[in-house]
Amino acid sequence: MVNMSNSKICIIGLGYVGLPLAAAFSSKYEVVGLDIYQTRIDELSRAYDRTLELNEAQLQEAIDNNIKFTCNIEDIKDCNIYIVTVPTPIDKNKRPDLTPLIKASETIGKVLKKDDIVIYESTVYPGATEEDCVPVLEKFSGMKFNEDFFCGYSPERINPGDKEHTVTKILKVTAGSTPEIGKKVDALYSSIITAGTHLAPTIKVAEAAKVIENSQRDINIAFVNELSIIFNKLGINTNDVLEAAGTKWNFLKFKPGLVGGHCIGVDPYYLTHKAQQIGYNPEIILAGRRLNDNMGIYVANQVIKLMIKKGHKIEGSTVLVLGITFKENCPDIRNSRVIDVISELQEFGCDITVSDYWADKDEVKREYDLNLDNNVDYDDYEAIVMAVSHDKYKNLEFSNKDQVVYDIKSILKNSDGRL
Repeated sequence: MVNMSNSKICIIGLGYVGLPLAAAFSSKYEVVGLDIYQTRIDELSRAYDRTLELNEAQLQEAIDNNIKFTCNIEDIKDCNIYIVTVPTPIDKNKRPDLTPLIKASETIGKVLKKDDIVIYESTVYPGATEEDCVPVLEKFSGMKFNEDFFCGYSPERINPGDKEHTVTKILKVTAGSTPEIGKKVDALYSSIITAGTHLAPTIKVAEAAKVIENSQRDINIAFVNELSIIFNKLGINTNDVLEAAGTKWNFLKFKPGLVGGHCIGVDPYYLTHKAQQIGYNPEIILAGRRLNDNMGIYVANQVIKLMIKKGHKIEGSTVLVLGITFKENCPDIRNSRVIDVISELQEFGCDITVSDYWADKDEVKREYDLNLDNNVDYDDYEAIVMAVSHDKYKNLEFSNKDQVVYDIKSILKNSDGRL
């Protein structure tokens, strides 16, 4: 067994992925958490996590373990393991934006020392670590890859809001830039991951494994989204069909819905980007992305049709959208596709009110220029769109028979429409 007990770990990026990882490592190692936002550092130092991935007690335990939160590069100079957990978004043209990854690599390059290991967790296309990040590390450190310093890759599998499948309870894929480094990276994660690890033969294999996890899920959701469109035209309840089909042992139980967030709605574009770079146009992946990207528009149009059937004048009509986060029971609003529904309804001239008790009002205003209103009377609206299946919404009952209730996630007993 490889001994990694003398490791001092720096986690770069203290968001949904980095913070739980830093806290887990702090139980056995000396850990420094680096983030570019001083406000985030101040909050974490007070044992408050705005992402709600860690509660106060969990964060306080990490602080008691002497974890250090900082914005100062000077505080990470004596680390020998650097783990990068920054976002890998897409730009407005749906192309990979490696800016956070490159900036993090520049920061590490400035402090990199002989025999240090840099491990990337951010989702990328196959080859990104060695082709895009390593040259930056070499440039800013003045050292040679796989001679002076080494790299690893261990893709994150965090599911925001999931309190069951937490970081130590999810099997971890690991990889290193040499066979020996692969064993060291695997040993490091094995020391805290109770679910076990899988050592991939190369970094590229581990990168590819991660990016296809979410691409596969995206395609499957696209399939059931298309089914929901077909069954709606046939007057069949999609959920009833899926429940019946789900009685077969090998039927995959996916459900229709809006596909957003920082993973499923983004990662496939990393794979398609790389495929197109090497001259291949990925038909199925892009078809799934197109269908899922258009579901918000489809939902809005269904709401409008139902409102017309009930005799509502569309221009100036009031619509309440319940939920703005990208998934249930989670404050994460990144790449929420609920905004597509809202924008399309606004195009029809509807007056939109958005309510979400999970989301942060300031973040929603900054990201989407929307004002959250969590003090609403449901009867006051001509239509209600149940966009996110937060637990608090599951037992709602609406008494205004003239209004349209559209239940995207099929969480209500009765509604006028659903996917």
